[in-house]
Amino acid sequence: MTAEELIALLAEDRTLAVVRANAIPDAAALAGALAAGGVRALELTFTTPDVVTHVRRAVEHAGDHGAVVGVGTVLTADQARAAVDAGAQFLVTPGIRPAVAEVAVAAGIPVCLGAMTPSEVAEALDLGSDVVKIFPARQVGPGFLKDLRGPYPGVKLLPSGGIDASNARSYLDAGALAVCCGTSVVPPSAVEAGVWDEITSRAAAFTAALGSAPEEARTAAG
Repeated sequence: MTAEELIALLAEDRTLAVVRANAIPDAAALAGALAAGGVRALELTFTTPDVVTHVRRAVEHAGDHGAVVGVGTVLTADQARAAVDAGAQFLVTPGIRPAVAEVAVAAGIPVCLGAMTPSEVAEALDLGSDVVKIFPARQVGPGFLKDLRGPYPGVKLLPSGGIDASNARSYLDAGALAVCCGTSVVPPSAVEAGVWDEITSRAAAFTAALGSAPEEARTAAG
């Protein structure tokens, strides 16, 4: 997947699901449940045991579920290489991780580095970050994203942390390309129990709350 393709998908769906769980009984079924609810971008994280195996299974069955599978909480070059070898289609970090960015750029897949300050946003862009994750977003709120788009009008921002159906739209209105959805859509208990119908319902409710992308957002994504 190219950076342009990932950006276009995020601009259309307006969200990316971040899964943190102690176990995933069937990563392909999880991806399918999310996609059925309108969330096609899925981030499996290194905080989940045996995440590389889950990524490999989800990617192998991509033709069945149609989701795009990435790996998050990537902290080291070794983790990045393991994710790429498993077929990860994009990488996400919680902060500035130059070694991870280097692996992603060399592999030709999109990378989303985490940032929290204007200086970190600039550093992320310099390192080749295609989308910049603002984390933890709950600490700064939507207004911070609006302010960032002053000096960085073309940056693709992806806020993460503390976002649910009640506040997600405000981040999009402030200029975010998309928002991360977490436990409100993929609660660990539902993931670990394999309650896929519930996850589909949660995903559909969340995407409905986002509304349609305004023309400005579609233009910015392009």
